[in-house]
Amino acid sequence: MTTQPYYHAYLNRDRLVHIVDSDPGTCEALSVLFRLEGFQTVFSLDISSFQQVLERRRVDVMVVNLELGADNGLSVLRRVKMQHMGATVIMLADRPHVDLAVTAMKMGATDVITKAIDTEHLLSVVREALRKDIHVGAMQAGGRSVEVRGFSQLTPREREVLQLITDGQSNKEAGRELGISPRTVEVHRARVMEKLGARNTADLMRIVLTS
Repeated sequence: MTTQPYYHAYLNRDRLVHIVDSDPGTCEALSVLFRLEGFQTVFSLDISSFQQVLERRRVDVMVVNLELGADNGLSVLRRVKMQHMGATVIMLADRPHVDLAVTAMKMGATDVITKAIDTEHLLSVVREALRKDIHVGAMQAGGRSVEVRGFSQLTPREREVLQLITDGQSNKEAGRELGISPRTVEVHRARVMEKLGARNTADLMRIVLTS
């Protein structure tokens, strides 16, 4: 039986949801919705404000209106994906736009939701996306790229250790590459497993590879 990644609601206190919509009512309503779920929230009414926030803070989840600005919300999605931020991006549509929705999904949007928003569906989409908090890229030059999303409490060193574990390196090999002792690698590995809900190293690999 395959072990599935976990969604830990208590981690939401460290996660930021950025809502980008020209309608203040939509922004305020969604802010309340996500705060009740435990998230931090911020919202922007235009792309310029969005860019200013993005320069100052790490964002874990974005809810962006497709019809925002002259170039529509796809410009926001394009920037996020080009910078490999690892943020979950959900697009909103004021009315059905099949072509834009298809383009958004091809560009990496998690979902496209048409107003009036089904809030339970929106939350379920976010929970499912954050449950899959690790994305492993294709093998390149003997290793895999690992993008950890939503776990801002993972330190840079813990991310490095996770990368090397995913590449199949032992504690000794990882320690040699990072310039730390195998024991220190083991400590970092234990912390990563705790934060990702893994019972052991094999479980950790299943969580990574099934995300």
